[in-house]
Amino acid sequence: MNNAIDQPHGIIAAALTPLKPDFTPDLDAIPGLLHYLAERGCHGSLILGTTGEGPSFSSSERQAIYQSTLTIRQAFPDFKLFAGTGTPSQEETISLTRLAFDLGFDGVVVLPPYYFRKVSEEGLIAWFSQVIQRAVPDGRPLLYYHFPSITGIDISIDFLSRLKQTFPDRFAGLKDSSGNPDFSDQLGERFGQDLVVFTGNDRLFSRCLENHGSGCITAMSNLYSPMLRQIWDAFQHGHPDLQTQGKVSSLRTILERYTPFPPILKGLISLHSPFPTWPVRPPLLPSSSNTVRQASYELAEIG
Repeated sequence: MNNAIDQPHGIIAAALTPLKPDFTPDLDAIPGLLHYLAERGCHGSLILGTTGEGPSFSSSERQAIYQSTLTIRQAFPDFKLFAGTGTPSQEETISLTRLAFDLGFDGVVVLPPYYFRKVSEEGLIAWFSQVIQRAVPDGRPLLYYHFPSITGIDISIDFLSRLKQTFPDRFAGLKDSSGNPDFSDQLGERFGQDLVVFTGNDRLFSRCLENHGSGCITAMSNLYSPMLRQIWDAFQHGHPDLQTQGKVSSLRTILERYTPFPPILKGLISLHSPFPTWPVRPPLLPSSSNTVRQASYELAEIG
């Protein structure tokens, strides 16, 4: 049997999570959001990542949210679904990861156990080894979620190499949200196309592709997936689109003035789509209408 990993790639939206006014998940709205993203050029979506407020939901809520996404395959059978399953609890992470694969998700993106920030890489290897051995089927991809500014946990190239060597048919690579261009270069130099690398920073999208990267998983894909898809398609045809990349980089710079992303993105997407302004779950607070208008004005000046 060939257990080689089916290499994921393309524009993956770090999807928002629609909520009702009482802060419960709006399960009926989730398929519509995914349909919208697919029509605008996304190859797939990450469900319950940082932009999706993943850590704010219980395991039972996550299960319901995962299940609500599956109908997208009726209209877009090739649309890829990835689940954010990482929690500080190893057992909960294993349970959520198993669930995602049992439901038919195409892969998982797993944060490290971020409560204990000063753990060794040996400890992280032991933790991820248990998750992979107990929850990831052969040939299915687990991606490490590298986000040191949020988790407080940084990793080395050697750490990734060890996981890849130990679990070549299950550890696929990483979503790199470090925002570090040198790290992006090092990944390309060390692994080439042997490691799946999605950038989490739109400014580094073209650089990621030049370094043999697989695509992007970003918050901005909720709003600007057509531009990102244009960069992707141009690169596939051997003609990097530096002009569009420049616009995307400028848009990202503006959006970073309004972090955290979920509140401002929920405000902005309601201006350019049929969706309402979905709430965010506390401790996040909604962006004011004035803030959303100001951000929209600044972004519109770029294009």
